[in-house]
Amino acid sequence: MSREPTKPRSGDAVSSQAGTSGKLPQAETSTSDDIAAFVAKARAMSPHAPGAKGRLIFALDATMSRQPTWDMACTLQADMFREAAALGSLDIRLVYYRGFNECRASSWISDSARLASLMSRIDCRGGNTQIGKVLSEARREAAASGVRAVVFVGDAMEEKVDELCAKAGELGMLKVPVFMFQEGHDAVAEQAFREIARLTGGAWCRFDPGAAAQLRELLRAAAAYAAGGREALLKLARSGSGAAKLIGQMK
Repeated sequence: MSREPTKPRSGDAVSSQAGTSGKLPQAETSTSDDIAAFVAKARAMSPHAPGAKGRLIFALDATMSRQPTWDMACTLQADMFREAAALGSLDIRLVYYRGFNECRASSWISDSARLASLMSRIDCRGGNTQIGKVLSEARREAAASGVRAVVFVGDAMEEKVDELCAKAGELGMLKVPVFMFQEGHDAVAEQAFREIARLTGGAWCRFDPGAAAQLRELLRAAAAYAAGGREALLKLARSGSGAAKLIGQMK
């Protein structure tokens, strides 16, 4: 996507909390009062309120090396909606980063065709990872309106792991599991991804480059959790799907 419209269109247009730039807000340093308020809200929240619509943040590394997987994810994202439809309903918020300091988030989308249309207009660009911004956006959204799960798909980590772990810990307090799906075998990325998953009560899984079937099963499992909670994930795991890879790691 070369440029964002001056006035984002409703539904599938990329939105921002920082004006028309589309960049996500930078995380602010917490004061002791902020931390106390955050902890109180975290304890009071129910991650799966009865009858609540599932909300899933779908985060993707859109740097240059990710183009094949981005195209694959465009095709497979409809499977997340189909899985969720069998359990209730699901809203997805797309978050992606690419290029130089560019990280964007869409509005909440409840239709797979609209999400596919948005993703098809985004091209991958070279740049460093910005996983910290993804986690900050997830925390902000979780505290503001509730998020049941975060899915991240990537192959690298080029940030300070301790800072990522601090953000992951906050998501863990809000009971928002992060499913870290790693393409490839980068050891640095694996260590960071595993720790983010552990701190949030989520799960880490690897899939082979270009393995559409593996990624499909992982995305279906994450959608099942977002729409129906742990019981839905357990039910899917009993069917012999990729959900079994996730449920064993989750707290």
